Amino acid sequence: MIPRVRRPSSRTMITLEVRGSTLLTPNFARVTLGGPALKDLVLVGHDQSVRLFFPRKGQNALRMPTLSSEAWMAQMMMTPKSARPWVRNLTIRRSRPADDELDIEFALHDDSPMSTWARGVRPGDPAGVFDMGYAYLPPAETDWQLLVADESAVPAVLAILDHAPSTLTAEVFLEVPTAADIRSSEITAREGVRVHWISRDDPEVRPGALALDAVRRAELPPGRFYTWAAGEQRLPTTLRRHLAAELNADKADIGFAGYWRQGWSSPG
Repeated sequence: MIPRVRRPSSRTMITLEVRGSTLLTPNFARVTLGGPALKDLVLVGHDQSVRLFFPRKGQNALRMPTLSSEAWMAQMMMTPKSARPWVRNLTIRRSRPADDELDIEFALHDDSPMSTWARGVRPGDPAGVFDMGYAYLPPAETDWQLLVADESAVPAVLAILDHAPSTLTAEVFLEVPTAADIRSSEITAREGVRVHWISRDDPEVRPGALALDAVRRAELPPGRFYTWAAGEQRLPTTLRRHLAAELNADKADIGFAGYWRQGWSSPG
């Protein structure tokens, strides 16, 4: 699926270094990146995403693409794997421009390249980012918002809520692998925002299935609403069909993205 995305008007490849890492819960980690080159990144908040570049095992340096256009991917794929970095798409969780720092959070999945790197990274290790824009684009005319995510998109929803106005009215459904991954304390209480944490617990249950079921059973507010949904691809696509068919939601008011597909690994 191809979500609507607002791309930056200008951008460049940015090389940084790791300044710290933290295991937040059993299935979430945070890595802090920093460096003076961050001044070249225009920070807009919301679900702003970046391509994150990090070395493969055995590489002692990070070889970033030199092209700051869509041609960067072709350039990278022509680079031998022995020199090519891993690259993944991730959301900026928080930024501190005065300190030239940003935080990226990871939903940890077994021994994937990204999860292995996030668990073992050390201060001073190299990493790079490339701005990919943002997809949270609520129309001004809606009455309330519906935000739905599995663990891969929880950092994006938390970032959206961090930047949301105090007047936001929203129903938020966040599915995480276990009850120990619930992070209620990170969400500022707002009168109009109700957050529903859902712990999956059973590893045999498909990610996103419980969040989808919870939305289907929920008593949602009346009025026109904007939806932002992301996660394992069946969550946003099935939710979009449900909202259009059962609640007569305008598809133009639904922002959705498949962040990953169960059983498939990202290329690179």
